[in-house]
Amino acid sequence: MMAAAQALVDYAVEDHVATIRLNRPDKLNAFDADLVRSLSAALRRFDEDSDARAAVLLGAGRAFSSGADVLARQCRTREEFERLGGPQEPDAHSGDLLTRSVRWKPVIAAPHGVVMGLAVGIVLECDIVVAEAGTRFQITETPRGLGGARYWGLAHFCGAAAFATEVALTGRFFSAEEAQRAGMIARVCDQGEYLRAAYQIARSIAANPPLSVSATVRARRFFMDRFERDIGAQTDPLRLYLTEDFQEAVRAHLEKRPPGAFHGR
Repeated sequence: MMAAAQALVDYAVEDHVATIRLNRPDKLNAFDADLVRSLSAALRRFDEDSDARAAVLLGAGRAFSSGADVLARQCRTREEFERLGGPQEPDAHSGDLLTRSVRWKPVIAAPHGVVMGLAVGIVLECDIVVAEAGTRFQITETPRGLGGARYWGLAHFCGAAAFATEVALTGRFFSAEEAQRAGMIARVCDQGEYLRAAYQIARSIAANPPLSVSATVRARRFFMDRFERDIGAQTDPLRLYLTEDFQEAVRAHLEKRPPGAFHGR
């Protein structure tokens, strides 16, 4: 008899706080379509769960998430990109995932290890971020040729301002400590303490009147979502996933070599 497949996202509730855990540790929780769909379903479950008033989002294994599964999402033919309208399937789009799936309940991100690419967007959409010391972030879309405008926007919205522009244009790794100093995330805690701190905040929120909490979350999500949509209106028509520079960047990544010259086409 075959064992049941392990869930890609775990969900549990205790003391009015939901735990939502990415559970693809063998792939550093890299997002393929199935993981995006599973996370969306878990977030909707939280939204509809009358016993859950706040959630903590974390990743199993060595990292929160290494971002998009390059083989599954970025190694497509031009025809596939044009048919899908980008690297992501229409029913498994990670952009504004949280705002689409959770109405006005707060979500606290508790990242560790690495947070890369689309995972940066998921973390910054969360209402509060409590990271493990030494966690490294990277907006991989910049060196990959896809552009980091959305992540710049989210980081700027969270309060990072000039720092957001630097890391979005360079695509360099930056630490949780840098992000906190820039105002991008709320707290950085030692290993073994960051989850305790995240749950402590979640329980404090859950103890408040739910309608009072949701009023604040609702306002934050409204303005964040509007900002993201305005950025998308500027960048989506560029279709950077069809450029030669993007193709070279992906090939270089898969071949584990420095990319060749980029030509702006």
